[in-house]
Amino acid sequence: MITKKGPTAKIWRDGALVDWADANIHVLSHVVHYGSGVFEGMRSYATPTGGAVFRLHDHMRRLHDSCKIYELGLKWSVDELCQATVDTLVANDLAQCYLRPLVIRTGETMGIYGQDAPVETFIICWEWSEYLGHAASEGGAHACVSTWRRAAPNTFPTMAKASGNYLNAQLGKLESKRNGYDEAIMLDIGGHVAEGSGQNLFLVRDNTLYTSPFAAGILHGITRDSVMQIAADNGLKVKEMEIPREMLYIVDEAFFCGTAVEITPVVTIDRFVLGDGKPGPVSKLIKKQFMDTVTGKVPDKHGWLTAVPVAAGAGSR
Repeated sequence: MITKKGPTAKIWRDGALVDWADANIHVLSHVVHYGSGVFEGMRSYATPTGGAVFRLHDHMRRLHDSCKIYELGLKWSVDELCQATVDTLVANDLAQCYLRPLVIRTGETMGIYGQDAPVETFIICWEWSEYLGHAASEGGAHACVSTWRRAAPNTFPTMAKASGNYLNAQLGKLESKRNGYDEAIMLDIGGHVAEGSGQNLFLVRDNTLYTSPFAAGILHGITRDSVMQIAADNGLKVKEMEIPREMLYIVDEAFFCGTAVEITPVVTIDRFVLGDGKPGPVSKLIKKQFMDTVTGKVPDKHGWLTAVPVAAGAGSR
């Protein structure tokens, strides 16, 4: 969803910065019919010294991994894509925004076999605020367990951040919104907790964080990895394990994490109230330390930020 502020000026397309309105593909592009694309979601934040992209290299490495899994011939190196991201932000004079690197098969030829289709790479940016809205971000989200399951391991690879995978996510999201919730929680094929429709999930009980393993069909989240590092910094235990559905209802706290959702507490699941029905102390600690780091309020001790030569006031949410 693009905000009411509208599109930005330039999009990076295979080495050239083109006007927003000119970054088009043909209706017969392979990706339109068969979902043959992979992408990333990143954020740049305004800090006291200018713009800064959160874990840029890690995101571009994961983009490369997704391309390898789906045999998309990405011609740009990780370092080249990182520089292209900085160039795109400078061209749009944006310090704080959402970023969408995208690699897709285009062309004008029908057929599932897509190895003959051209592969094109885009980097798009726009201003985007809280993914689930301000009320959920500050007061906590209301989630439900979806009737739709994450894909089985031998169907398609969920470690790849692929466009087609998100049809499954859309079903969960649509169901949750139709039933009056902010977000869905998906189970894996065995009925264990996986993640949200488009973000990872942590549960908290007795000051221990619980999260599902990769084998549950979840995305290898970069924000998830950051949460685990922040937890370790604070002496909190993190357990990756198969999580039964009923554990969702008896935990002290829960929170979603991801590039778009950042750190968003969850206060009810299937109308079961978690804790006292407000964001809990662990969720608030993780969120504060995460946000303080990405906005430059505290030192970036893990080297997560890539500076962008754009003034801090150039673009903001």
